[in-house]
Amino acid sequence: MSVHTFASMGTVVSVRMPDQLDGDVVRAAVAAVEHEFAVRDERFSLYREDSEASRIARGEMPLTGSSQTMRDAYSEALVWRDATGGAFTPHRPDGVLDLSGTIKADALRAAGAALRAAGGEVFSVNAGGDLLTAGVPEAGAWITGIAHPLEAGGVLSVVSLTPGLSCLATSGIAERGEHIWRRPETNGSFIQATVCAEDIMTADVLATAIIAGGTETLSLVTSRDDVAVLVVRADGSLLGNAEFQNLVTAA
Repeated sequence: MSVHTFASMGTVVSVRMPDQLDGDVVRAAVAAVEHEFAVRDERFSLYREDSEASRIARGEMPLTGSSQTMRDAYSEALVWRDATGGAFTPHRPDGVLDLSGTIKADALRAAGAALRAAGGEVFSVNAGGDLLTAGVPEAGAWITGIAHPLEAGGVLSVVSLTPGLSCLATSGIAERGEHIWRRPETNGSFIQATVCAEDIMTADVLATAIIAGGTETLSLVTSRDDVAVLVVRADGSLLGNAEFQNLVTAA
């Protein structure tokens, strides 16, 4: 596999594609992926003073007067808020609209579409540990490690992604520290959640929702959705459903 990396959204993005693909095709495909991340960072980043999101946050632009892209992203986030019983939300505790909880997954989703449009059938895109894969590599499976939240540089578990659970996302303190807005009634007993799902948006949103919503949201997700889940408690103990155990066994 050839590996191509670039920085975006405050993290490192890596694209893996088979070595036998034409070099020009690969370069064009990677450029398309980088573009998908860049345009979203330019519009949605609250770290960029000139972004549309920052203008809304400062009160210079009403959401109703924002771009269709912004309003569509907000609508999608509201759908996920309702689906998680409010555990996931696009609104910060201070009231500022922050769509970072869905935009990285949206960029990964668009990256996958760009790679398929370029003729890619087997590839992976990893953005700060959130992983979208497609097809079956020569090794037989996409195998990835999950960062340990309590041991710098440590690996908590290794999983083998399957076609039905081809995307993985982790939310917690391993990469960015405490940054998730927990619901007031959540006791903070979960410090990291990893979700494997068929699509990256589901994986990313549900991982965040489990941290924010705690045990109640974990029960909702594991009883309703076709996902594999691993949760790390504050004392370092683990909770994983049978679907996750199957992925570990296959690794």
